[in-house]
Amino acid sequence: MSIEKDIHQHKFRSVRHKAMINIMFTYGWLLERIKMFLEKEDITHQQYNILRILRGSAPEPLSTLQIRERMIDKMSDTSRIVDRLIVKELVKKCTCPKDKRLVDVTITDKGQKLLKKLDAESYDMDQIMNQLTEKEGETLNLLLDKLRHVE
Repeated sequence: MSIEKDIHQHKFRSVRHKAMINIMFTYGWLLERIKMFLEKEDITHQQYNILRILRGSAPEPLSTLQIRERMIDKMSDTSRIVDRLIVKELVKKCTCPKDKRLVDVTITDKGQKLLKKLDAESYDMDQIMNQLTEKEGETLNLLLDKLRHVE
C-alpha cells in the first residue's frame, strides 16, 4: 500500500512534502501497533519508554530530569508517569544521597521481568521492521538522523 492510497491523497507539493507526510503517517501507524502490543500488560508507550531507559541505566538510578532528556516523547509528564509506574511496582524512587532536592528512580525486579516478557513476545513488532533488509535499515536510520540535524 502506498501513502497515496492510505490517506486518499494523490497530489503533494513535492516529493519531500510527500516524505514528510509519509513519516508522520507511519509514526501514527507504528504507534498504534505499539499501543496494542503494550495494552495487554496495562502499560502505555511512555511507561514502556521509561522502563527501557531505566533498564539501560541499571543499576545506576536516574533523576526524572535525566529520564525526560532520554525520552522519545519529550512532552510527556515524566513525574506523573513515574508515579504511575511506582503504583504498579515497576519502578521505585528515593531521595538522591548527593542532593536531597533530587529524586532517584530505578527499575524494580518486577519491572525488569515485565521488560523481559515483552522482549520475548515482541515477534509481531520485530516483523514490522523485518520488512527492511539490514542495508535498508541502515539507510533509513542515516536518513532519519540527517533530518533531525537541520541547522
